[in-house]
Amino acid sequence: MSAPNTQPRARRRLLSRVGIQSKLLLMILVMSVLAALTAGGIGFQSGRSSLREAVFERLTGIREVQSRTVEGRWEDIRNSVLNTAANDTSLSAMGAFTAGFDRLADATITGAQSKAIDTFYAARFADASDTGGTIDVNALLPTSNAQMYLQAFYTPGIAAPKAGSPANNTGDTTGDVTVADAGDGSSWSAANARYDPYFQRLVERSGFADVLLIDTDGDVVYTAKKRTDLATNILTGPYRGETALAETFRRAMSTNDIGYVESTDFARYLPAAEPTSWIVTPIGPVGRPTGALAVQFPMSLLNRVMTFDREWVQVGMGETGETFLIGPDSLMRSDSRLFLEDPDAYRRAVIAAGTPADVADKAIRLGTTVLVQKVGTAASEAAQRGDTGTLINTDYLGRRALVAYAPLDIAGLRWAIVATADSAEAFAPERQFAQRLVRSTAGIIFIACLASALWSRMFIRPIRRLEDGARRISAGEYDIALPVESRDEFGQLTAAFNTMSRNLAVKDQLLTEQRAENERLLRSLMPNTVMQRYRDGEQTIAEEHQDVSVIFADVVGLDDLAGELDAEEILSIINNLATEFDRAADDLGVERVRNTYNGYLASCGLTIPRLDNAARTVDFAVAMQRIVDRYNAENDQRIALRAVINNGAVTSGLVGQAGLVYDMWGTAVNLASAIRRSTAKPGVYVAVGVYEATRDSRRYLPAGTITVGDREESIWLLAEDDS
Repeated sequence: MSAPNTQPRARRRLLSRVGIQSKLLLMILVMSVLAALTAGGIGFQSGRSSLREAVFERLTGIREVQSRTVEGRWEDIRNSVLNTAANDTSLSAMGAFTAGFDRLADATITGAQSKAIDTFYAARFADASDTGGTIDVNALLPTSNAQMYLQAFYTPGIAAPKAGSPANNTGDTTGDVTVADAGDGSSWSAANARYDPYFQRLVERSGFADVLLIDTDGDVVYTAKKRTDLATNILTGPYRGETALAETFRRAMSTNDIGYVESTDFARYLPAAEPTSWIVTPIGPVGRPTGALAVQFPMSLLNRVMTFDREWVQVGMGETGETFLIGPDSLMRSDSRLFLEDPDAYRRAVIAAGTPADVADKAIRLGTTVLVQKVGTAASEAAQRGDTGTLINTDYLGRRALVAYAPLDIAGLRWAIVATADSAEAFAPERQFAQRLVRSTAGIIFIACLASALWSRMFIRPIRRLEDGARRISAGEYDIALPVESRDEFGQLTAAFNTMSRNLAVKDQLLTEQRAENERLLRSLMPNTVMQRYRDGEQTIAEEHQDVSVIFADVVGLDDLAGELDAEEILSIINNLATEFDRAADDLGVERVRNTYNGYLASCGLTIPRLDNAARTVDFAVAMQRIVDRYNAENDQRIALRAVINNGAVTSGLVGQAGLVYDMWGTAVNLASAIRRSTAKPGVYVAVGVYEATRDSRRYLPAGTITVGDREESIWLLAEDDS
């Protein structure tokens, strides 16, 4: 029976033979190791937090710079468009091109020209690889004489080169090379010869993909690039469903405001080689626009900003960082960095992350991720909701990444901007820091072990003193102070111990005061019985009461008084009245349930059953009336009391989870509330039950009836000479 206790007793005897110095040495060694590990852990957490904060701040800074750059670029473009539309050259050009276009309604088209048009369209649109589907070329062919005429003479790839023309000397008939004058003698060609150089310089200087002039009927009477949208109608023509250009044009023309500018989101546009955004503004005299200027803003122009002209490393984005834009459809509005650097790697990554293979293949086929790659991450969703912030999340490439996101305020386009970097790269300094910290902690532990072996004898007394102090603190004695007898580490430890003791004493006092305040607050919010059940952890607390009087009271005239006094004065009046109401309630055994700005709900007989609860409640209403009268006499005011009293069965309990409210409800409460809503005049109103209980001691006047449900309830008004 005694065998199991043999080894523990032997170990105790062995330890008893070990001297205090050896025990202390062992303790110091252990404590040194633990202290070093604790300090290392704290240092790691602190350093890690600082490094991560710095990374996020750098990422956020890049996001903000890009946001301002994009917004500034867009504002510059907007101002450029407005200035262009407002100058005399654009106004004159609009009139000249419109007049020239109208004269081409009966223009003659040769068979060779018609054949050239058909051949060009068949070659241009037969290959639908850029759309992923088929195109009805016949639906795109020019139908009007003006359209066929202008495209036959001016659209590159259709128009035959003009001998000696500088624009055509290159022999390029398939690109964007255009002529200033086809030499056909038309007034449109004369207008083009005069104004085309101006718009060509505008396109070249601003980086626009194209500039269109559109007359009031929606006809494209001029384009700088002379592509297949030349002379088409944006409202009824073949490209009417391509973009929001048509609707934007309608709004611009309907405003009659020359300073109106509206932008569209990026979308596919068949005549252009890349997704296009339109910026539209009216042209013409104030109130009488003669047409509109439509600027084609290319995706590539925005891409250069968002991709830093592909100089990510130079601007501090590292090997994986990037910024991109997201539209309300969660599709990219600028290209992915990995796509631009390595399309094959991009394809593998996005497919592994959940992007369908056909979507990835489409991006590679189109040469862009704009309007193709979806970014359905938590960051993009938050930014689309209008939130700004940072987080660590899985990005569209399937990697853990640091993300800084924000909405982008550009002409109501509801875009979002995201700056992101691979977490492995971003946190590389953190790993290096952790390695250095581990080595440093190990060195500290080694040195601490040597020091503890050399100086253990000197530490016995201070350690015992600290041990005693710790024992006293554990017993709840926080206000102790140990003497600091040295300036070495033990002296510092003793001083730190004293600081800790003082802090613990302060915290203990604060906790004691907080508990007392919580107790007081709970007692003010609910009865003792309910409070005890709440403190015991009950989740649902409700009590039924059979004979309770309920009073609803409000002060009539406070709203008018509030309009005359400042906030502090009206609040002082409300608080003074509420204090006196509470004092009167306590004197009469009436229990306050809740009070508001000018409302007061109380009961009698709720927590303490009282046979005379109705009489007490009427007495309380009379006391409230006297308080109001006294206030009027002292302050020369004309506020009044309106009170409604009813008795019967009620239910009381705690309502809500986050913010607890002690309340009561039931038939008696509902009837009292209904009477209160139906009575506009001041006075003390009682229901039948209260009237029957107190009519022998109080004088009442009939006050009519109210309908509650399917019953008629009589109301009685306490006579003024009885109050």
